[in-house]
Amino acid sequence: MASARPSGEETLIARYFKPLASDPGAFDLVDDAAILKTVGEDVVVTTDVVVTTDAVVEGVHFLKDDPPDTIARKALRTNLSDLAAKGAAPVGFVLTLALRDADEAWLGPFALALGEDAKAFGCPLLGGDTVSTPGPLMISITAFGRVPAGKMVRRSGAKPGDRLVVTGTIGDAALGLDILKVGPLATALADDAAGQEMLIARYRVPQPRNALAKAVCDHASAAMDVSDGLAGDLAKLCAASGVSAAIDLSSIPLSAAGRKLLASGAVSIETIVSGGDDYEILCAISDDCYERFAHEAMQAGIAVTTIGTVIAGTADPRFLDAQGRELSLHRRSYSHF
Repeated sequence: MASARPSGEETLIARYFKPLASDPGAFDLVDDAAILKTVGEDVVVTTDVVVTTDAVVEGVHFLKDDPPDTIARKALRTNLSDLAAKGAAPVGFVLTLALRDADEAWLGPFALALGEDAKAFGCPLLGGDTVSTPGPLMISITAFGRVPAGKMVRRSGAKPGDRLVVTGTIGDAALGLDILKVGPLATALADDAAGQEMLIARYRVPQPRNALAKAVCDHASAAMDVSDGLAGDLAKLCAASGVSAAIDLSSIPLSAAGRKLLASGAVSIETIVSGGDDYEILCAISDDCYERFAHEAMQAGIAVTTIGTVIAGTADPRFLDAQGRELSLHRRSYSHF
């Protein structure tokens, strides 16, 4: 299979903004975060500052009638997910709000939920800006974290023979969005109110795996969070590492609702592996480190699953069914452009 072309978003970034990213800590804009190193005479650097930023926009990342508390949590947690995948502990964030109006009935629950999450994840608000806009509501957060000096886990360290491991379950958020939009999955899961509620919650409120950040830092050779779809994000990790991968489709962890929809034919495995908003961690881990990583994940209460292996080469990752047949993917991930 020929290598996939970069998405429109990746092409845009490479053309217009990569030339501006001259600091080595920006990694040519091919990772999910950057490093700010402490410099100066007689400075002993023990930690690096990890910086990441994500925006959520009405009509793109959340629906107009989504509750304000879930929007707040999603805005912060998408950034926390990036920090977790880099092996970084959160230390704070700055916030930019673009609002159509200062609606206290909306701002009250938004601020309350944001404060609850900031406290729960140890990531306090440090500052920001608020502006008015005639356009869609937009929340942009830049989050800061810390890792031991030189230890941030990048996309580019995966080696042939490494296991490919994911946290949690895959595909739920995309299924939840279809249900919110009263798509065909709402009908297919009409007899399962609890399943519908769970999938919607997975779309509205991600579960960043920050409790696993230290284990990722200690044991993963490469990692990133799954935000645009497992297939597409795996391809990015492989491209950055100069490797390929073989994925066992039957090993990809699914929720009970996801398995039910897949078994009934209401949804395809392609939709599950290419749907966005999972906010799980995808990492490459050597066999020597896996047992310790899995033990620490168990202690943290986070499920981890081996889904495949890193292999030599530069071809697109292969997704294989139980009979070893390759799934041809027409769409690998969500792209903004």
